[in-house]
Amino acid sequence: MVKADWPVSKRISKLWEHSPRRDVARHAAFHRKAHRAHEEADNTLYHSTMAVLLAGQVMHRLLRGRFGQRQIMEQAMCAGPRCLAPVVLTNVSAGIIFAIQSAREMARFGSIGTLGGVFAAAYCRELAPLLTAGVLACQVGSAFAAEIASMKLTQQIDALKMLRTDPIDYLVMPRVVACAIMLPILTVLSLFCGVAGGGIITTNVYGLSMDVFLDGVRSSLSVTDVLVIISKAVLFGGVIAIASCSRGLTAARHGRGVGESATAAVVTAWVVLFAIDLLLACLALFKMLH
Repeated sequence: MVKADWPVSKRISKLWEHSPRRDVARHAAFHRKAHRAHEEADNTLYHSTMAVLLAGQVMHRLLRGRFGQRQIMEQAMCAGPRCLAPVVLTNVSAGIIFAIQSAREMARFGSIGTLGGVFAAAYCRELAPLLTAGVLACQVGSAFAAEIASMKLTQQIDALKMLRTDPIDYLVMPRVVACAIMLPILTVLSLFCGVAGGGIITTNVYGLSMDVFLDGVRSSLSVTDVLVIISKAVLFGGVIAIASCSRGLTAARHGRGVGESATAAVVTAWVVLFAIDLLLACLALFKMLH
């Protein structure tokens, strides 16, 4: 019975291979797979959940001391020198703009001498860390997301798994640690650049002495404030790296997914940065009121 049925089944399989319905079924399966990949790429809830899970895995590895030390220096060189020129130009310009707008309004009320304190309270505490983190997100975060997404597209991440190498240890952890180290350094540099730009413009335009301006900055910016700014920069650096790597790891497996992951990484990082900064500001307000 088996021998009699074998030629029939073989003939049927040959007919199916050359049948137009087989091609239609293949195309339908391909389009269903592409549609699922596109839906996965556009699912905000999915990406948010994966980013939270990735953040938990990163924290677990940090507590265990697994940093991926051999790749940290390479990623630090990518995150630091690459952002140096944009950070300097952005913060010098922002410091000058903020000083001009603030001094113009304060001069109307005759309180131009307190410009340094206002500059320290608003620009140094809030604006400089956010601007520097935004430059890092645009310059480095998008590159991280595109690089990991292209590795996923070319199945290099699958090759890492075949070699028993954890992609989080090899790809994510060095980037998180590098951004958490380099962003505080860039933030301190941005403070100097912003204060220098604001002091120069107020000295030359409004006649305010540089010593008076710097004394106002020093009186309003304590050591605790500087430590808070540095701590905030460490948190921002880790958030940028996690958001970028998460978007790269969850990118769709097609060419357009690489560009979409890079764009979404920047947008996600900006939204999360402002949300965290708003939460910290609300906590500071609650502490001050109580």
